[in-house]
Amino acid sequence: QLQLEESGGASVQAGGSLRLSCAASGDTLRNLCVGWFRQAPGKGRERVARIDSDGTITYADFVKDRFTVSIDNAKNILYLQMSSLKSEENANYYCASAGRRSGDRCFWALDTGHRGQGTQVSVSP
Repeated sequence: QLQLEESGGASVQAGGSLRLSCAASGDTLRNLCVGWFRQAPGKGRERVARIDSDGTITYADFVKDRFTVSIDNAKNILYLQMSSLKSEENANYYCASAGRRSGDRCFWALDTGHRGQGTQVSVSP
């Protein structure tokens, strides 16, 4: 069974950078629909970025040109490189996977797919 474990969350100042990791076991990330979400206290979940099984990468508009999602195939780790962080981006960031899917099927299936516990990102003004 697929297991996901996030790490890399920390406290940074606005404008800073962080790299989040999502280590996977039980399946091969490069074959899967995988993504990053975030949720701040009292707010709804937000989609941040995803990689479909066919390799297509999609970002939320609010992170384009600042965040980069990638997979290290050798280590089986999903990364989220974040730069120019904003104070309003304080949240618990978590990764998710939804099997072998692409396009809309990946998009919707991530809502109920396997997920990790998340890692906390705190951005101070």
